[in-house]
Amino acid sequence: MSAASTVRDQVSPEEWQLRVDLAACYRLVARYGWDDLVFTHISAKVPGGQEHFLINPYGMMFEEITASSLVKVDAQGRKVQDSPYPVNPAGFLIHSCVHGARADAGCVMHTHSLNGVAVSAQRDGVLPISQQAFFVLSSLAYHDYEGVALLEDEKPHLVRDIGAKTFLMLRNHGLLTVGKTPAEAFMAMYIFEAACAVQVRAQAGGELIPIPQKILDLATQQIAQVTLGMGGALAWPALLRKLDRDNPGYAG
Repeated sequence: MSAASTVRDQVSPEEWQLRVDLAACYRLVARYGWDDLVFTHISAKVPGGQEHFLINPYGMMFEEITASSLVKVDAQGRKVQDSPYPVNPAGFLIHSCVHGARADAGCVMHTHSLNGVAVSAQRDGVLPISQQAFFVLSSLAYHDYEGVALLEDEKPHLVRDIGAKTFLMLRNHGLLTVGKTPAEAFMAMYIFEAACAVQVRAQAGGELIPIPQKILDLATQQIAQVTLGMGGALAWPALLRKLDRDNPGYAG
């Protein structure tokens, strides 16, 4: 019997579907070049009422992750299902406090992309200079660097800083997004990463043109219009078809 069959038999249909979507999310992060070897993480809350979460098997490349290889842990980061892989302690510290504080945090994604880290090191953070930044600035918070996220004392600071926002810039560190689903968290990260990439490139050119505040104030309304009210779910089926062509096997 395959590992996928064994895990699938042990979990609910809802958890298995979440595993498939989260594994796809990991592979898409690798596909778009936002992974940092094995050192970043995406977590998802398991449906069913218990405080259980899925996170990557520490040591596995994102392009290798499958639905059955994801590790299930409790709110303290302890494995609640057999797995030969450990869990990144810094990864779970960041994710556990966001999941614990936010009922809407079904999925939390964190990256160390070069563009994201570059902008996180800039005093003014995300600048209002692109359509991507227009969306990000509608729900953006910042968190000051406190070293590698290993200390419990950092948790309340993270919770305080992110509040109810979708986008969190971890200064000198990277990017974090929150969504109800992996699809939502991925779409938010796609826009966040693009805003940072555009900013780094634009800063190498001439004088920047800021978007006026009266235009920035339209962002929330226009996000819903652009995505037909579907958020990240609009592009998700197409992204899965792309994975099925380029890197199949994530649903195993």
